[in-house]
Amino acid sequence: MQEFDLIIVGGGMTGLAVAAGLRHTRLRLAIVEAAAEPPTWQAAQLDLRVSALSEASRQLLESLGAWKHMAAMRVNPYQGMRVWDSEGTAEVVFDAAEAGVSHLGYLVENPVTQLGLLQAVEQQANLQWFRGVEPVSLSEPLDGQGRRTLILSDGTELRADLVVGADGARSRLREWGGFATREWNYGHHALVTSVRTEKSHQNAAWQRFHASGPLAFLPLNREGDDHWCSIVWSTDPETAAELLELDEASFNRRLTEAFEGRLGQVETSEGRQVFPLRQRHAVDYIKPGLALIGDAAHTIHPLAGQGVNLGFLDAQALTRVLCQAAERQRPLGSLAVLREYQQQRKPDNLAMMALMESFKRLFATRQLPVLLLRNLGMKLVNSNAWIKRQLIAQALGLRPLAR
Repeated sequence: MQEFDLIIVGGGMTGLAVAAGLRHTRLRLAIVEAAAEPPTWQAAQLDLRVSALSEASRQLLESLGAWKHMAAMRVNPYQGMRVWDSEGTAEVVFDAAEAGVSHLGYLVENPVTQLGLLQAVEQQANLQWFRGVEPVSLSEPLDGQGRRTLILSDGTELRADLVVGADGARSRLREWGGFATREWNYGHHALVTSVRTEKSHQNAAWQRFHASGPLAFLPLNREGDDHWCSIVWSTDPETAAELLELDEASFNRRLTEAFEGRLGQVETSEGRQVFPLRQRHAVDYIKPGLALIGDAAHTIHPLAGQGVNLGFLDAQALTRVLCQAAERQRPLGSLAVLREYQQQRKPDNLAMMALMESFKRLFATRQLPVLLLRNLGMKLVNSNAWIKRQLIAQALGLRPLAR
């Protein structure tokens, strides 16, 4: 039996952020990661898994020592955003300079973020890795403070005051812990790919809303070429399956047409993947000796790219609570400690999920009165600099949704 103060299940972005956030403590940490090897990344290729990181996430990653490693690989700051309704004439244009900020956000391939965090924790003295193994069972709390035993697939037994579930949307720890969830299918699948367009993306994110689902062109720069974009195309499952089977030339034509040729012709597309979209939220994030973060606690529609940012905010809140508990010698797995984390994060996560669901429903309708009001509202937003500044401040992640 190996003893730790904290076991993190999942060595992805949010799990690594928790570990890095506790690097200056005396807590004994373990990470259990199913992958035997870290992810790979090559400058000459674009990974299909891309996240839109907010300024709040950038600041967190910088404080954890990861951002400098990420910047040495590839990060893609963008200064503009164009959003329009394909069913009308309204368009909203956001510009960083008008809002008094340098960037609206950063498009970063997921392996870049993960590798940056891995380099940040590489020499962390209080961290032990268990790679290439998975948890196979989790005990009930062993005492009133929540201590638990975790058994791994190779027979290793670990025990800790707190186990953190950072094991993604299909979290085993959420299942074993008996966490109730509220969830439903969006009725959409997301197709992701990387494309090169005829025209430069102008370091702007482009998003078209349609009743069938949003389509986003997210700006990337591959070896100095600013014609590359990451695509997230949300549509019904039948259309997604059809798009997946098209040859490259036919797919490029469909994508150009769907995007109304805003960046000219789609000239090249590299790889395609489709995955179903599902909203899920754990009723509680905590139980004695067990806490959920990131996708293990909540998943939302990718239309605003907020999923990973919410996960990083979870990690930041949890590490702050745990640092304070360690300083005061309070048991890490006690509900009295963990409730502080849940109270900080649950309202804001719920507010963001409700906002994304409202956007999805608003743009899914084709009823004429709603179309007219929707277009009128977008024109009002685009003509009001103050409203746009408030929306940008929210998107930067520096202001909580829930008050």
